Amino acid sequence: MVKRAIIIKRVLLASTVVAQITVAPIILFALTYLPEIDTGTATIGIRTELIYWVLVAGLSYGIISICLALIMGGFRPFFVSNQGGWLPFLRLSRRVNDPELIDRARMSSFVSPYGKMIRLVNKRITDEEDDLMSIHGGLQLLAIPMQVILIAVPLAIMEGVPETIIKPNRAFELGMAGYVIALWIGFRIQPVISSHLVGIASMFRNVVWRVSRLSWILPIFLYWVFARLFLSISLDWLGVDYSKWHEMQLESVILHSIAPDANIPSTAILDYIVAISVLPVATFTTISVLGGSLKIPEWMNDKELELESLRGKELGQTNLDNEEIHNSDNKIEEQILIGDDDEDFDERMIDLPFNLFDSD
Repeated sequence: MVKRAIIIKRVLLASTVVAQITVAPIILFALTYLPEIDTGTATIGIRTELIYWVLVAGLSYGIISICLALIMGGFRPFFVSNQGGWLPFLRLSRRVNDPELIDRARMSSFVSPYGKMIRLVNKRITDEEDDLMSIHGGLQLLAIPMQVILIAVPLAIMEGVPETIIKPNRAFELGMAGYVIALWIGFRIQPVISSHLVGIASMFRNVVWRVSRLSWILPIFLYWVFARLFLSISLDWLGVDYSKWHEMQLESVILHSIAPDANIPSTAILDYIVAISVLPVATFTTISVLGGSLKIPEWMNDKELELESLRGKELGQTNLDNEEIHNSDNKIEEQILIGDDDEDFDERMIDLPFNLFDSD
């Protein structure tokens, strides 16, 4: 029964990964742009001309998010590390199953953000016996500060760097470069923060669970809405002209190549920034929890745990040896106290040479 519940939760997490990179952005874009409210006639319509953009943008940002999560997080399955890395696994290198490459690949997986996160999750499940979905919800909550930083960094670079330092129309590329660096650093800081606060975050998630049964995906939707609203208000208050970044979005390039007349919202750049800040971190967290719920190999375990296990075995063996010696001493003392028959005693007498004790 317990195994069945774990399998169901793993399937739910795998479905969450798929939903985060496909369904979630499409639904959020649709809710943002498709409804058309006419306050004069009190009617609600659907902007059908934007449906094509919603689908292309949602899938594009989902693909970008999963790629960033896997690459920046250092994702590498165990069977890939056991063959020496991606190149030997894909048969692009002749050094297949090379011991040196295998050691390097395992060490790289061990110190990667993905490796640290799955060890953290696995320890919480096995040692603390925490619920898998509680851990997932707690880690999603802990990722929110990182997502806020990922929104602020590119905007600060694009608007804070003087135009005399960078070329015109290059602020967007510079902001994206800063975003990539911030994402790389954030993925390596997240395991450290999560290791100290995951317990408290999991408890808070349990409180949210009692309020809403959608708490496993609710943080994504809530944060997306608040981030989108706050970003729009902040840029309008600062007087930022983000229309000049409009043509640099990926979905605009795709749409203009296959459908030149397709409509793209003027504020789509805001959704692009929110999407690449929210989705990669959320996807990485879900993948890490899913990997931590599986059995991890011995080489992925913490070295301190292996030393403690080794010390425990040595201590147990030492106690066993002392007990055997003690039992052996007790048997010898019992034999001396009880004594043996005279015949056996005579048989065990040492023959002395030359009859030293015989009388003349």
